[in-house]
Amino acid sequence: MTILSAALLLFLVMDPLGNIPLFLTALKNVAPERRTMVILRELMIALFVMVIFLFSGQAFLSALHISEPALTATGGVILFLIALKMIFPADTHGPHKNEEEPFIVPLAIPYVAGPSALATLLLISNGEPGRWVDWLIALFAAWIVTGAILLMAGPLAKVLRNRGLIAIERLMGMILIAIAIQMLLDGIAEFAVELSTTLSQSAG
Repeated sequence: MTILSAALLLFLVMDPLGNIPLFLTALKNVAPERRTMVILRELMIALFVMVIFLFSGQAFLSALHISEPALTATGGVILFLIALKMIFPADTHGPHKNEEEPFIVPLAIPYVAGPSALATLLLISNGEPGRWVDWLIALFAAWIVTGAILLMAGPLAKVLRNRGLIAIERLMGMILIAIAIQMLLDGIAEFAVELSTTLSQSAG
C-alpha cells in the first residue's frame, strides 16, 4: 500500500462529507463565532486519538495473537459493512442532541476518530509496521483534507444540498466496497499460502 492509497482509504472511512449534517446538528447551539474554534479543537483531539492508536495497534494485535491474514480478511469485511452503510444509510446513531457545547463526543469521537477509522489504522500499521512514518504522513494528509471539509461544512451544505451530499457519500461507499473486496481476497490468498506452506513442511 502506498502513502496515497492509505490516505485515500483513511479519508473514505472518516467520511467527512457524510459527517457534515451531523456536525451542523451538533453545533447548532454553539455561537457562530466559536464554531471554527470548536471544530479545530475536536479535530486535534481526534488526531491525537488516531496517532495513539496507530502506534499501539501492533502491540494490541500481538497480545491477542491475531495473524495478518485473519486481520486483512476481517478488515475487508468491516470495510465492506461500512461501505454498505454509506450507500444505504440508516439513522443508527441519529443527531446528537446536546444543549451545551460539544466536547470530544460526538465530534472528535466517533464522528472523526470513529471505530472504522481506528480499525483501518490497525490494519495499515499491522501490514508493514516498519513504514510507520509513511502511515503517519497518510493519516495527516487524510486528517487535513477531512478537517478542511468539516471547517467548510456550512458553505458546502448550502452548495451541495442534501441530495448532493448523499450522492457523493454513496460514490465514496462504492469505491470503499472495491477496496474492501480486494482486502478480503488478499487475506484469503495470504491464508492459502500460509496453509500450503504449513502442509508442505508437515509432509516433509
